[in-house]
Amino acid sequence: MWESEKDNNRQLGGGGGGSPEGGGGGTGGEKHRDNRDTVVWAIWIGTGILVFTCFIHLCTLRELWQPHFLPQNNNRPSCNHGFINPLPQRDYVNNGYLMVSCNGGLNQMRAGICDMVAIAKLLNVTLVLPELDHTSFWADPSDFGDIFDTSYFIASLRSSVQIIRELPSSLLQKIQEGSLPVYYMHPGSWSNESYYLNQILPLVQKYGVLHFNKTDTRLANSVPLDMQLLRCHANYHALRFAPHIEDLGWKLVKILQARGRFMVLHLRYEKDMLAFSGCTNGCTPEEADDLTRMRYATTWWKEKAIVSEQKRQEGLCPLTPEETVLVLMALGYDSSTHIYIAAGEIYGGEQRMAKLHAAFPNLVRKEMLLTPEELKPFQNHSTQMAALDYMVSMASDVFVPTYYGNMAKIVEGHRRYMGFQNTILFDRKRVVELVDQYTNGTIKWEDFSTAIRQSHQTHIGTPTVRKVIPGQPKEEDYFYANPQECLCPESTTSVSINRLPISSS
Repeated sequence: MWESEKDNNRQLGGGGGGSPEGGGGGTGGEKHRDNRDTVVWAIWIGTGILVFTCFIHLCTLRELWQPHFLPQNNNRPSCNHGFINPLPQRDYVNNGYLMVSCNGGLNQMRAGICDMVAIAKLLNVTLVLPELDHTSFWADPSDFGDIFDTSYFIASLRSSVQIIRELPSSLLQKIQEGSLPVYYMHPGSWSNESYYLNQILPLVQKYGVLHFNKTDTRLANSVPLDMQLLRCHANYHALRFAPHIEDLGWKLVKILQARGRFMVLHLRYEKDMLAFSGCTNGCTPEEADDLTRMRYATTWWKEKAIVSEQKRQEGLCPLTPEETVLVLMALGYDSSTHIYIAAGEIYGGEQRMAKLHAAFPNLVRKEMLLTPEELKPFQNHSTQMAALDYMVSMASDVFVPTYYGNMAKIVEGHRRYMGFQNTILFDRKRVVELVDQYTNGTIKWEDFSTAIRQSHQTHIGTPTVRKVIPGQPKEEDYFYANPQECLCPESTTSVSINRLPISSS
């Protein structure tokens, strides 16, 4: 069913100790022996205090570097670059203040926040706690502290970047009085360190306070190593979810793990994605018209006139639930597979999910595992809901996205960082070609299944070199999907490449 794995559990052993032995003999040397005993005991006490102090410091370092919400599984090693490649140290000469307004959903904002941390360090500016997006499609009113642990975020980056919750009151007063203008701007997309040093730093030094109105993809995929390491530290260590999210996320994980091994299926067949992409395969004419109206009404979506079938044939559409059933079965997953759906409301509702439910009866969503009372604080907070799905995705035995969007990329990279956990990335162009051949009777099931498995042997989250295409950042591999500068060299040689389930065909 699932791929075979070897136990590589490492046991941490502790050393024993002894106690000082008292001297023997007569009464003439009692004073000497007492002095000697006092010295010995003083040495033992001093040593104990020193060891305890070192232990506390090591625990603190481990806390800062160990991702907090992930299960401690010794089969999933992660690199500790805090010791291998030290983070760049903070320069206490402050060039000014950087304010940022994030845009997009949870994962788009997450990557943007990490980029802003690296940029703030590069420019030696103080970063004001990022503002989250409240005006996008999701209209989530959550602030930074509603999603992430603010105090931990600031503390874990303190040695590299100064982060404050808000501008100093003296500056705020000057801004309100109009004596200190804030310079608002969109930094250039996919910009490298030279752009920020040569074009942005002079603006900070001139105005004192700079405000970026967008944070998505504002930093190139390939920048100097110290910036890459800081991006990774911010993403995988500093951005801990808020306690109420972690508590409920952990409950979901424990419920699922109690049932056995499980898959997270990121089924991106949601209204916003279908409208944005123009993909209407499987939709009724009325649904297709509804999606088109939504796309034209959303002003910040630039592409309007879209030919759905052309996009599908190019592999640019999310797989439908029906297509997903065929591919999962072809890969060897059977009806006993436990599947957690990480997604919002599926477009078309239960009717669209019928074939998926029939093929995989052990299919659940968070709403089926948690009570309405537990989910009530998360209602109308789609970003917090997405954070729950993120936690479950990271704890799953296999992660399968049906569309290569922001969540798929960010989770893929995080799972690579945590020891190349199994992640199946569909070659959607090849999948669509094979699905059409099977459904029109051109090929039989055995041929379809074999072809699907063969085309995905290298799409399973194993180590790869990030593709770099100078001058074409949109065409190259995304840094957060494959943060290779932050991955353990030793772990790349011990990753199994046999990760698909045993075929029953």
